[in-house]
Amino acid sequence: MKISIIGYSASGKSILAQDISQTYDIPLLHLDQVNHTENWQERDLDEAINIVENFMKQDDWVIDGNYNKLKKTERLALSDIIIFLNFNRFNCLARAIKRYFKYRGKTRESMADNCPEKLDFEFIKWILVDGRSKEKRDNYANMKKHYSHKWIQINNQEELTKFKKYLQRSNASL
Repeated sequence: MKISIIGYSASGKSILAQDISQTYDIPLLHLDQVNHTENWQERDLDEAINIVENFMKQDDWVIDGNYNKLKKTERLALSDIIIFLNFNRFNCLARAIKRYFKYRGKTRESMADNCPEKLDFEFIKWILVDGRSKEKRDNYANMKKHYSHKWIQINNQEELTKFKKYLQRSNASL
């Protein structure tokens, strides 16, 4: 089973990926860990692409993150399931604030080493405006249309909670 989890920043992609990885014993790759090295430095693009390509050679995987430059077209094409977290911008901002206070001064498991949690003006602007541009929304709409046969869209916390409960059932299959 190959699963891609995409969606807006702070929508819960990494946590859902961890849940799926643990539930189904599937290898997990967080693209934030691939894109960044220590102290929020951007990894060399060729090296990052190589990491993703090698990971995708496995029979089963779950990958969370967007990153067009990191083989997005290939990832989505290879995926058996694409999960799109389509939470509204204010919900994502609230989640980012909550996450900041939970991990302030620490590095989350889904991040590269020594990348402490941050919540600055640029990230807030990304969550509320730049990451929601018409171009980005249209891109998601096109992906949904192209991959409708393997697309799962989760729009809010209630739907995410129901989906996670479904996953926890011992006989649940994706």
